Amino acid sequence: MDEVVPTRTTRSRSRLRGGLVTVGTVLALLAAMGLTVLGLGSADNAVASYDASSWLWSAARSELARVNGVTARVDTRVEVPAARRHPMQVVQTDRVLVLRDLHTGQISALDLATLQITATTPTAPGLGVSVALHEDAAFVVDAVQGVVRQLDPRSLAPVGEPVRYPPGITGGTFDGQGRLWIAVPAEGTVSAITAAELPSSPAAGAAVAPRQVETHDVAEPSHELVVSTLDDGVAVLDRTAGTLVTVVRGTTRRTGLGEQLTGPGMLPVRTSGPVVPVTVAGQRQVHAITDGGEVRSFTVPGEGDRLGAAVAWAGRFYCADDAAGVVYAFDAAGQLVETIRGRWGGPLELEVRENHLFINAPDAATARVVNDRHEVREVDKYANDVLGGDPPVEPPPPPPPPKKPQVNKPGAPRSVTAAAGDAQARVSWRPAAANGAEIMRYVVEGAGQRLEVGANQRSVEVKELTNGETYTFSVHAVNAKGAGPSRRSNPVTPTAEVPDAPTSVSAQARPDGTVVVSWPEANGQGNTIARYAVTATSAGTNAPAGESEGTELVIAAGELEYGTQYAFTVVAVNDKGAASEASPVSDTVVPFTVPGEPVELRASTVADQPGTVSVQWAPAQANGRPVSGYVVDVAGKSSEVTDTRTTVGGLGDGQNVTVRVRAVNEAGEGPEATTTARTVAAPRVTVTGSSATATSATVVFTVDAGGGQATCTLTRSGQPATSGPCSRITMNGLTPGTGYTFTVTASNAAGSGTATRAQATDALIGVATCVNGSDPDQRTYCDRDVDGRNGNEIFSVPRQDNDRQVGWARPGTRLTALCKIRGEEVYAFVYNDHKKSTWWVRVEYSGRNYIPWAWLNLEGGDNINVLPTC
Repeated sequence: MDEVVPTRTTRSRSRLRGGLVTVGTVLALLAAMGLTVLGLGSADNAVASYDASSWLWSAARSELARVNGVTARVDTRVEVPAARRHPMQVVQTDRVLVLRDLHTGQISALDLATLQITATTPTAPGLGVSVALHEDAAFVVDAVQGVVRQLDPRSLAPVGEPVRYPPGITGGTFDGQGRLWIAVPAEGTVSAITAAELPSSPAAGAAVAPRQVETHDVAEPSHELVVSTLDDGVAVLDRTAGTLVTVVRGTTRRTGLGEQLTGPGMLPVRTSGPVVPVTVAGQRQVHAITDGGEVRSFTVPGEGDRLGAAVAWAGRFYCADDAAGVVYAFDAAGQLVETIRGRWGGPLELEVRENHLFINAPDAATARVVNDRHEVREVDKYANDVLGGDPPVEPPPPPPPPKKPQVNKPGAPRSVTAAAGDAQARVSWRPAAANGAEIMRYVVEGAGQRLEVGANQRSVEVKELTNGETYTFSVHAVNAKGAGPSRRSNPVTPTAEVPDAPTSVSAQARPDGTVVVSWPEANGQGNTIARYAVTATSAGTNAPAGESEGTELVIAAGELEYGTQYAFTVVAVNDKGAASEASPVSDTVVPFTVPGEPVELRASTVADQPGTVSVQWAPAQANGRPVSGYVVDVAGKSSEVTDTRTTVGGLGDGQNVTVRVRAVNEAGEGPEATTTARTVAAPRVTVTGSSATATSATVVFTVDAGGGQATCTLTRSGQPATSGPCSRITMNGLTPGTGYTFTVTASNAAGSGTATRAQATDALIGVATCVNGSDPDQRTYCDRDVDGRNGNEIFSVPRQDNDRQVGWARPGTRLTALCKIRGEEVYAFVYNDHKKSTWWVRVEYSGRNYIPWAWLNLEGGDNINVLPTC
């Protein structure tokens, strides 16, 4: 992953050019600042960096929050002591961070996998020096001195000699192809630098240096230039001439802005996509220049000149207004489509990283994340339920072991009421306080009777009473400690002049959780019906449900237990206090409402299927009706399932999706549970190194499998692919001393990603070996001068033609072998004639000449087949 540089550029000469102000992605300060991960134990120090994450700076708290772009949540916070309000420049890849503190000038390197500072190096404090990072190459650009120096990000040691320019350069950021672009206003040129390959280890030292590979004329000398790197090239705004110059794949294009550029224009430090936005803050205008030279201009709402450079992102333009604390989003045609507001004060920083736009306010507690579908979510940078969150408040000392709860006699029953009937009375009450021991029974006393009823029976008929006589009743509860206090009922007088009971009762459980009990009006037998008392009966329970002056009672949701059967009886009570017999019991109902929220919802990438996520959850609470199914919504694709797991396909590759699941029963859909997931994305390959022998090459690389299961191959033009692990692959059967371009391909269900690497094989060396058989002349053939001979003969043709002899190779002479060719058969007596062959080897000796293979031992196995045919 390349660096993503801050998008803020300056609007006047007094402010920093090139994004060296406080930025929206900072990880840590220097080792000297005492980097601390709040709450991070020794077992937690290896914190891996992962895709779609970025670190956001909180200046007021001097700390950083790592934000997951997919979930818009903070997963780690890092405290940076003594860094409050420090302006910084920070660049990062997936593994390495390099930053510069403008107040101290010190540069630090931090490994994101371990959150450990690996090295620091000083520079002069203040403005004028910047840092750039791409893959494993780091650069320090001294714009004042015109010196561009490569550093090893592991040790911050210099790599090779610096590239030198005239003083007063600008730029210094990488494009998408790994070229560092520098503008030289004094010359009116822009220049590209490529990094030197790092040594195998920080201590090994580097044998090469970074190279200046391109230079292009973009302006007249001494014009004011502003640089924005592109996916493949660079854009240079010539503020003096009012011209935008782009250099893409070596082709230069000029677009004159003329009267449109009515003030100093700004460019984002990095531009993604083919359209370059030029922002004129003083006029609150943005001019979008396409790669075809078309200019589309639009105005940013509001007043003032505190605009940041507009950033192109996923077909839109985002422009921050610091004064208003908003970010305006425009579509490709320049129409305002969204205004993103926040509780922000101070500068706003926009950064495109990991397929998300991060909007950070260093002075505020919140940020925003925008995905490639332009969905905006708020981020709480001060979240505490994360690794590194604020340490918990020091807990109070633990309380002494709890004493056994004090058990007392129960309290008095509540709401004891009585209703008279014909020679009887109905007594009802609400529960008494248990006071530490379960209530075992209730006792009803009155009219010379004592009735004991179960704890869940809170309505009883007292019979054998005398009409016309007045009675009161008392009720008390009994638990393990004994009888509690009594509570007396209202006085009642039984009478034969009682109303009729309601002839029928019906009950209906409603989807909202309520239960409606209804009955026809009772016959008062000459008296007025004053009220109706409703009793709910369930398994083993008989309890008052409520009273109503009409012929209907609505029992509130939650008063009755969902999923439990209930039936109801109704007693009519007239204005004399006389109650009827109980009505016939109603039909049985089961209170219900919508299901609860599904629990333990998880969604994950399906590695072997493109555009697919897997979703599973634990069953939701049924709440009185069976759950008939679940509605699963993934990125707007809705489906109904009966199981507690499903897979959803048809999504985009590498798409971040929100998953919503609701349970459904007879009452409808319940509350939703939500989570996020990502579909498998096509792999991304990054080549990190390569090496070779004479006949093989090994390419070392890393693969971001995009959540999938990647398989990897190594190919070269016209040859079959070699499969291997997704970390390094070796290809054999290569030609010695030959340059190759290798292609690494990683494939998964979503597609393929490739990267190339140039690597030359080593030259193949052969060692001249003199014949040494049993014949005395042969034994001394190469030991001393015999007839002018002092070694193996080298010929300009593949045969022993004395007229074509070009010299001698003493035994042990090392010769570079180039290729093989058929020629005269030659014996080697030292091998007892076993090494006799018609193969001759072309070698570097007084040019390119031939020696019999019988007289030459190839290193690495002496296999003639490794050489190509001449």
